[in-house]
Amino acid sequence: MTGQVIFIDDEAAIRQAVQQWLELSGYRVRTCASAQEALGIVDRGFPGVLISDVRMPDLDGLGLLERLVALDPELPVIMVTGHGDVPMAVQALRQGAYDFIEKPFTPERLLDSVRRAQDKRRLVCENRQLREQFTRKGRIESMLLGVSRAMENLRRQVLELAGTNVNVLIRGDTGSGKEQVARCLHDFSPRARNPFVALNCAAIPETIFESELFGHESGAFTGAQAKRIGRIEHAHGGTLFLDEIESMPLAQQVKLLRVLQERTLERLGSNRSIEVDLRVISAAKPDLLEEVRGGRFREDLLYRLNVAELHIPPLRERREDIPLLFEHFASQAAQRHGRDPVPASPAELAQLLGHDWPGNVRELINAAERHALGLTPPPTAQAPTTSTGTSLAEQMEAFEAQCLHNALQQHKGNISEVMAQLQLPRRTLNEKMQRHGLSRSDYLPAGSNDG
Repeated sequence: MTGQVIFIDDEAAIRQAVQQWLELSGYRVRTCASAQEALGIVDRGFPGVLISDVRMPDLDGLGLLERLVALDPELPVIMVTGHGDVPMAVQALRQGAYDFIEKPFTPERLLDSVRRAQDKRRLVCENRQLREQFTRKGRIESMLLGVSRAMENLRRQVLELAGTNVNVLIRGDTGSGKEQVARCLHDFSPRARNPFVALNCAAIPETIFESELFGHESGAFTGAQAKRIGRIEHAHGGTLFLDEIESMPLAQQVKLLRVLQERTLERLGSNRSIEVDLRVISAAKPDLLEEVRGGRFREDLLYRLNVAELHIPPLRERREDIPLLFEHFASQAAQRHGRDPVPASPAELAQLLGHDWPGNVRELINAAERHALGLTPPPTAQAPTTSTGTSLAEQMEAFEAQCLHNALQQHKGNISEVMAQLQLPRRTLNEKMQRHGLSRSDYLPAGSNDG
């Protein structure tokens, strides 16, 4: 297919003839008998071309053009006019029409105009997509911080999965940021305007788990004095995040599986089925296949939840992210407590890089908070001797990567200024950037040409 076309004319014979001409040339064509019908199917993201007759009952072609220009000034609209309507066609061009064709016209004349209009529309849509991708990339980089390749891969995977409707299982150690990843999957999805409902399965007593998840009717059990909407129903149209899913009781796993299969639920104490539309993102620390083998998790539910899987690497496997994360959290803490931010000294950075961070990002946030308040770091973060298996060379590599990132970020990708600051020749800088997976284009201001 060459592209999409909507043709609007109140005469059925003309609609049929134009549709045949365009379809023979490879276009996907939809015809409309009125301007109002066309307005009901066109949105700002329409990737094709509109062709409209000028003289039509009710809303004429010029009225349609005015509405379309208000919807999207870059949408190509070709006007078809009778012999006596040339002044009107000139007016249409002034109002934003792409072209006008005078009746009677040949298929070649129409196709030439449609091809040019379609080429223009394709470029507009591609540029918009690139701008949107750049904006999304900037937003997610502020939500999932890190310069390591592991975090770059994670951000890319999140953006790729966010646009889909598949259920996602997030694997990661305690404190690694699983809920933040789940939030990004929601915020960058078409469901972003609807609720994001989070539930920690390990924090809910088994006796009230069913009511919490599915809701209940008034009088369903002792103490149920009023109807309650459950978490699943509350997430209708949005995303349900189930953290520590391995802690969900087996009885509730069966009921959740039924909801995912049938897209309906029943509140406790009710026989009425309620339709629900939701995406489920779950998170687990252990391998759920091992939980299945141990009889603690249902295999059929696992396959429903784990359509796609994301793995969050622990902080000890992405040490080059530690200085950036520490600076970010310390600055936030200083602002929250009304203190001036104090940068970490080289000795403190060495200590941070040398620690294994068993508590991951959550532990780093605690250390940053203490630093902002001028308190002594906890013993686990004081000395590099707590590190197991991280050589001095590895720590220096991570520190070098962070220094390069900071300089590139400070000078917005200006290589000459980075060379001057770091006192490095061009070839050495290029080699180090390549070794650490750093690209100048990632640091250029929006709209810059990387030529």
